[in-house]
Amino acid sequence: MSNSAAGPSSKSKAGSSQPYETTSFKRKRGVFQKDLQHMMYGFGDDANPLPETVALVEDIVVEYVTDLAHNAQDIGSKRGKLLVDDFLYQIRKDFPKLNRCTELLSMQEELKQARKAFEVDEEKLASIE
Repeated sequence: MSNSAAGPSSKSKAGSSQPYETTSFKRKRGVFQKDLQHMMYGFGDDANPLPETVALVEDIVVEYVTDLAHNAQDIGSKRGKLLVDDFLYQIRKDFPKLNRCTELLSMQEELKQARKAFEVDEEKLASIE
């Protein structure tokens, strides 16, 4: 019953909010299956969730990320280039996501600087020998 109730509303929602569906891009299903199973288990689901459940969660996640990317691209196209800030602007009202993204971005910058310092040290050692 829940599938039939969710089906038409999600199709009409997806059709009206996605002008990008005109392309003939077909998504390969099951790419994130293992990752989603592990995440679902981490959030309290069964260790082996139903394949239908995993497929549904995958569809929802892929649709969300696709919509987010398309909206960020629309914002970036006004400027002529897509930036990380365009994605942050999209999630600005969802504080947990925004905080996690800024945390990950700062970690990425720290790792980049650490790698750069390590490469410099490696080059110095190679020149000494």
